[in-house]
Amino acid sequence: MNTNRSNQQQAVPTNTVILDNCIDAMREFPANSIDFVLTDPPYLVNYRDRNGRSIQNDVNSNWLRPAFSEIYRVLKQDTFCVTFYSWTKVDCFMTAWRNAGFHVVGHLVFRKTYCSQKRFLRYQHEQAYLLAKGSPAMPQAPISDIIEMPYSGNGLHPTQKPVAALLPLIESFSREGGLVLDPFCGSGSTLVAAHQLNRRYLGIELDPKYYEIASQRLRINNTAHPSARLAFCPSQNPDASRPQPLISGAPMIL
Repeated sequence: MNTNRSNQQQAVPTNTVILDNCIDAMREFPANSIDFVLTDPPYLVNYRDRNGRSIQNDVNSNWLRPAFSEIYRVLKQDTFCVTFYSWTKVDCFMTAWRNAGFHVVGHLVFRKTYCSQKRFLRYQHEQAYLLAKGSPAMPQAPISDIIEMPYSGNGLHPTQKPVAALLPLIESFSREGGLVLDPFCGSGSTLVAAHQLNRRYLGIELDPKYYEIASQRLRINNTAHPSARLAFCPSQNPDASRPQPLISGAPMIL
């Protein structure tokens, strides 16, 4: 965490990844400076994948309210935030969103062709809420609230989201040239998707390992031949080896 901060807020950097606590980083940004937020924060489930990989701040919710308060502050008026969440912790997330000032305007289901865990049900989806700041205009051609989610392979991050599932969200809820923020950017899937759609992007990542992965991924994505970009990405084959069930019994994040 950077403790040598200026008291004056700085201009928002673009097309980069910041290594920092997202709360501290966003406090440096001016209010009403971000066009769209798309993020996949820790689910508060103490997640571990089959290789023992974990996610920082996935044990406690101390960061949850201040993080979404800052997200709300930096978003422009009449814009959107899409955030994934754990259905087992929906009360915690909903309280934080509403305390920040957001109101819920939609719910998204990401359908998977494979089962990530079996308990009382077969877990074959992810979920996210569409949150609004102010009163955004209605889209002329709304997207479906059910989106296909191919298997990412989780090669770069234990909860890596596939770029393909993020593209329709960015295309629908932001404009070309707009600034897309992911304050929990992990391996940078949101940023890659934003770049592909001619949006500016900004990611914040607390873990130095995933900061380096996201930064390298974006350098390759921005400069390399398409074949090199494909070589860097993990398999999109849903029949690839899959994570084992969660220790806590909550659904896995893929």
